[in-house]
Amino acid sequence: MKNSAYIVVTFLVCCVIAVAGCTSSQSAATTSGTPSGSSGTTTSGLTTGPTDVMPENIVVTVTVGEKDYLGKIPVTFDGGRGQVNVKKIDVTLIRADGSTQKTTVGSNKGDSIKLDGTRGSGSQTGQADRVLVSVTMNNGQTYKIVDVLREYRTRA
Repeated sequence: MKNSAYIVVTFLVCCVIAVAGCTSSQSAATTSGTPSGSSGTTTSGLTTGPTDVMPENIVVTVTVGEKDYLGKIPVTFDGGRGQVNVKKIDVTLIRADGSTQKTTVGSNKGDSIKLDGTRGSGSQTGQADRVLVSVTMNNGQTYKIVDVLREYRTRA
């Protein structure tokens, strides 16, 4: 009798754990970019600002990769629930010297571009560049989902 009670209790505990894991939801802040504080981050005179949180039913994500030793910064559209509603994805690079580069990324999952960021020289670290990503939906609403600084990464 004790063995069957242990089996039933173990089964119920496993069911509770499985249900709790299946019903948790991702926060919109982590999937659409993390909102920055009002003060932002400052490096090399550049400052990041707050980002918008997209509604969960239309959330999309864009990944801004680390700057490589050639100064290239990869930007990739990862898709999401609202992918079919995306009209345009604008990417703005603000280099350490103040010059800017504006371009767009395609709205198909996996579309990517490489931005020409500021390079360092040899073993010296270069200055940081700022990357902003804004997504415009078919209804005309625009969300700033990424605002990050990318430091120059030297060869190891």
